[in-house]
Amino acid sequence: MAVFGLAVSACSNAATPSPSVAPASSAPAASGSAAGSSSPSAGASGSLGHIGGTVTVIGTWTGDEQASFMAMVTPFEDQTGVTVQYTGSRDLNAQLSAGIKSGTLPDLAGLPGPGQMAEYAQQGALQDLSSVLDLNSYKANTAGSLVDLGTVQGKLVGVFIKMSVKGLIWYNPKVVNVTTPPATWQDLQSLITQNASKAQNPWCVGLESGAASGWPGTDWIEDFVLRTAGAQTYTDWYNGKVKWTDPKIKAAWQQFGDVVSKSYGGANYVLATNFANGGDKLFSTPPGCLFHHQASFITGLGAFAKLKAGTDYNFFPFPDIDAQYTGSLEVAGDLFGMFHNTPQAAALMNWLVSADAQDIWVKRGGALSANNKVPTSDYPDDISKRSAELLLNSKSTVFDASDNMPQAMN
Repeated sequence: MAVFGLAVSACSNAATPSPSVAPASSAPAASGSAAGSSSPSAGASGSLGHIGGTVTVIGTWTGDEQASFMAMVTPFEDQTGVTVQYTGSRDLNAQLSAGIKSGTLPDLAGLPGPGQMAEYAQQGALQDLSSVLDLNSYKANTAGSLVDLGTVQGKLVGVFIKMSVKGLIWYNPKVVNVTTPPATWQDLQSLITQNASKAQNPWCVGLESGAASGWPGTDWIEDFVLRTAGAQTYTDWYNGKVKWTDPKIKAAWQQFGDVVSKSYGGANYVLATNFANGGDKLFSTPPGCLFHHQASFITGLGAFAKLKAGTDYNFFPFPDIDAQYTGSLEVAGDLFGMFHNTPQAAALMNWLVSADAQDIWVKRGGALSANNKVPTSDYPDDISKRSAELLLNSKSTVFDASDNMPQAMN
């Protein structure tokens, strides 16, 4: 099986890109190298010569994620002689907004999301990447929905470096025996009741993330909105057409509040615990919790990074709540944009979108490739392959709501 295509589309010339839901049958056909293929080829790695100089980059990645990004750019540095000066920050929104006003910006940056990306583009801060990338090659190797999400007013200004599946429920199979993944939220509550004596609490939650603290909570709320109110309400909500006081949105917050009330350590622990360590108590003795809600990238963070997939941890998808919205899925991705079009920045951008570059992070774990030339055989374990398959098989796929919101609403 080759890698996935996403069943989400966006209006490319809107102020804020607005993914709409499409049935799985309308998803782009899966393409790319067949399983078992050798190292993928994107063309970029073979065409880069010596350039020298420096390129400055700001992104949200710190810790293990930063280590994976630096591993990703090491071959680029070796071949081109360009030094990548990377700064990791969880306060990306504020840094970039201030930089646009002052004119002090990095060459390349991770972008907070499609909503903020559109604002930066409309302010004239982002470079048009159609003159930087081989546009035909990029479009051939990238799901059309992702190309659309990175396009504002007809110009490609953002590209996806990696993807993730949101709303996965993680557990320790040595503590909880999940013979059949719960199909409904009620089934999950029954599973919690059956295993209540095996851990101190049903849930573990960690919301701390520096200036971006709280975002794991938005993922919870988005999952509840999607599965109780549907994709249209979900989309209308982040587009400002559904009020935050709407009963459907209020109910999602209350459901998240119920989860927190049953979480390990209480509210202060939840607020103070970094998201990367939010699920660590799954593996403590005695176990602090039965389940942890987090995206597919958690496998490269915290305690997960040192454990064996499938043996020490496993997952099942967020269960259905309202049957009419069965098969819904939320995804997210790491966007990159260019503020200064220098030879070094252009070369690095071409490298980052290539299959050769993204394959490095895929093999390290904690990332799904946005380039469809990366074969599924390069995913390091069955869990990451299953995450990619969820993208293929979902009936309706939406992009992270908070990432689509304008900065003020976010």
